[in-house]
Amino acid sequence: MLNDLSKAIPLSRHCLQGSNSMPKVEFTNEKKQIEVPAGANLRQESIKAGIQVYKGLHHYINCMGNGLCGTCKVLVKKGRENLSPKGRLERFTLATSPSTSLAIVGHEDEMRLSCQVQ
Repeated sequence: MLNDLSKAIPLSRHCLQGSNSMPKVEFTNEKKQIEVPAGANLRQESIKAGIQVYKGLHHYINCMGNGLCGTCKVLVKKGRENLSPKGRLERFTLATSPSTSLAIVGHEDEMRLSCQVQ
């Protein structure tokens, strides 16, 4: 895991069987699992559940979910196929933001911005 190196929040997203089940997202560092409505924004749902999306000073200084700063990065360990595809802005931010550009090396497919994930 990249906990110390990148400050990313490792998580797993599991889709349950059944029509009334909501997808579950597991935050490994926090040892929490939350249910997220299909199509919901991961950053917003995490904040609602009390998960600290931002670390340190980034809690106060961030782009407020606009996909510009890269401080809400997460590592998706399972269930990437259930997420919305990366858009141009997310790919650009992950590649160029000082908070993500080194952390993404070797984790290009797993690293996502929680504010851009549905």
